[in-house]
Amino acid sequence: MIEHLPHLASFLKHIQQIPYVASKNLFRVAHHFLEMDEQRAEAFCTALMALHRTLTKCTLCFAWQERAAACLFCGSPSRNRRVVCVVETWHDLYAIEKSAGYQGLYHVLGGVIHPLDGISADDLSIAPLIERMKSGEHEEIILALNQTPEGEATSSYIAHKLKGMSITVTRLARGVPVGGSLEFTDRLTVQRALSERRPF
Repeated sequence: MIEHLPHLASFLKHIQQIPYVASKNLFRVAHHFLEMDEQRAEAFCTALMALHRTLTKCTLCFAWQERAAACLFCGSPSRNRRVVCVVETWHDLYAIEKSAGYQGLYHVLGGVIHPLDGISADDLSIAPLIERMKSGEHEEIILALNQTPEGEATSSYIAHKLKGMSITVTRLARGVPVGGSLEFTDRLTVQRALSERRPF
């Protein structure tokens, strides 16, 4: 049937490329958009295009920022510049921000080392992180990666690269469940994990 509806088939192919959208939900997602009136559909497309035109990654911490503005974190004079918290993704960054228990800087890796998925250290922002640590401006780096096998391996890799530098390397306390994700961890647990961080 779908082959007789080429525009729908094309739309479904685009939806399939979105991570985290299960195959069983493709038709539900398509139905949601099909039921939109034209005005709402245009508003959605306008918002999506605006993201591409106005957002970019900070060249220092790799968090999203408005092209025409300073980075919310690197450009803030009120942040503690001695501490840098390393996270996998920008949504992990915002999970920490929501905890209201951290006032330092950030570094977003863009993922973790995952050889089975073809992701190596070169595919992440690890090299810029190491260069950043050579500046001597920072005293502590918090490895706030999710406690999965890949997260642990990536943390160990970074800690090894930082050996010999006069910088303290810490990690989150074990309040964050092993195998869990910062994105889905409650605010109090994230706050406690930060305050009770320990040497790596």
